[in-house]
Amino acid sequence: MRRMARGPGTILVTPRSLTRQRLDRIPELEPLRAAGFSMVAAEPGRTPTTPELLRLLPGVVGWLAGVEPITREVLQSAEDLVVISRNGTGVDAIDLDAAEELGIAVLRARGANAQGVAELALTLALTCIRGVPWASASVKSGGWERGEATEMAELRVGVVGLGAIGRKVADLFAALGSAVAGFDPFVSVPEYSVPGLEEALRSADAVSLHVPGTPDGRPLITADLLRLLRPGAVLVNTARASIVDEEAVLAALDSGSLGAYAVDAFASEPPEPTPLLRHPRVVATPHIGGYTRESVRRATSYAVANLLEALHASRKDR
Repeated sequence: MRRMARGPGTILVTPRSLTRQRLDRIPELEPLRAAGFSMVAAEPGRTPTTPELLRLLPGVVGWLAGVEPITREVLQSAEDLVVISRNGTGVDAIDLDAAEELGIAVLRARGANAQGVAELALTLALTCIRGVPWASASVKSGGWERGEATEMAELRVGVVGLGAIGRKVADLFAALGSAVAGFDPFVSVPEYSVPGLEEALRSADAVSLHVPGTPDGRPLITADLLRLLRPGAVLVNTARASIVDEEAVLAALDSGSLGAYAVDAFASEPPEPTPLLRHPRVVATPHIGGYTRESVRRATSYAVANLLEALHASRKDR
């Protein structure tokens, strides 16, 4: 049974991009204040822990959530909670089964960060294709190592996932002249789509991933699929850590069959310094894909609109 709000109450705000600021200085939150809601924030600029959430949630009717784990224990403690509104698209960190059982709606800010993530994916691909990190390291250490690169117009790029982000990524690569092969089991884009994942990856010089985690948690990108790429190809993951078999990626990097791995998505943040992350052919960024001024504003506005709509509807159902 869906929960119902009994009137204006408290909104919990936990995204790090918002808590590092004073909430009363964020204009995108003004509609919540205008509707009579008070707000409480997690510790500034930090991912809240379970104990912190358990302390903050009593009396909270709406949650503007970030990437923090939202477990069954946390949800069961939130007796007044009606809706969780993510300021992004991913809900992997939320126990969706528990939320459904408890009647808590889970909403997403679809497409809000698409431009920011797409631009980072292109940046990471270009950075690795041109060997920028390794060329820079060479000069800084007194060397002069230059690797001959290939221009974008000569490359074949595989885009896995053609939703809001993947479509923008495909458009950006195509604008630079690359041949783009995209695969998405749910979306067809005539100018990019190919019938299967293997076809999208086969002989690709670069691959960019833009899909959610698989239902069973197994990696989507396996050793067998990595062998389909052109030798020395670049793999870019701005989506989910779980969709990549990290041991297979590490082995491919060690063998040289994979030229570089660029990643902006991690199972925990900050991640442990694993052998993969320490590999010299890995470029890792701290989940900055959607962390642009414009993406944060759009995502916050979408999330606030979702909160207000859900809370208003729940009051009408009383």
